Amino acid sequence: MSIACPVDLDTQRLRREVTRIYARVAAEPGGDFHFHRGPGYAAEFLGYDAAELAELPATSTASFAGIGNPHIAGPIAAGETVMDIGCGAGMDLLLAARRVGPKGRAIGVDMTDSMVERARASAAAAGLRHVEIRKGDATALPLEDASVDVVISNGVLNLVPEKEPAFGEIVRVLRRGGRLHLADIALDVELSEDIRNNIDLWTG
Repeated sequence: MSIACPVDLDTQRLRREVTRIYARVAAEPGGDFHFHRGPGYAAEFLGYDAAELAELPATSTASFAGIGNPHIAGPIAAGETVMDIGCGAGMDLLLAARRVGPKGRAIGVDMTDSMVERARASAAAAGLRHVEIRKGDATALPLEDASVDVVISNGVLNLVPEKEPAFGEIVRVLRRGGRLHLADIALDVELSEDIRNNIDLWTG
């Protein structure tokens, strides 16, 4: 199966559309969208602990729009450094931050200004001082080489047209023996060129 985007796909337009949609999710999490959101959805359909989510600020959980639960991929230990690609409002990131504790680090990366602001506000409201939010793109992560123990991501890499550079960045920032906890959409059939060029289908 190919993981390369079509040659003539307008990737800048795709990024603008993705940014526009998730800026709306940050501002109006209860708005009309084609995908599920919020802590109730996360607990009922994705296996998150409802009690644990209730301990997080609503600013982080209301805008949650993941498609799986990367935390069930394996444990995250105290003192580790975790990075969340496409952290959004920060729900997964804050859960990871609670696991690594104050001696660890939790770094969120998102390309949407409003989500970056919301994640920072959520971390502050939760009193988690070892959380850092950086603006950035999955294909050029703003982190040093071999600086992360665990990379998590939830429903983000499927929106990135340049899959190989994105996975190359994950390999670059992971320390030797590091882990990837990934929840995402995968297809077991090859899509036609017309479908892969349709930005509405990428975002819808």
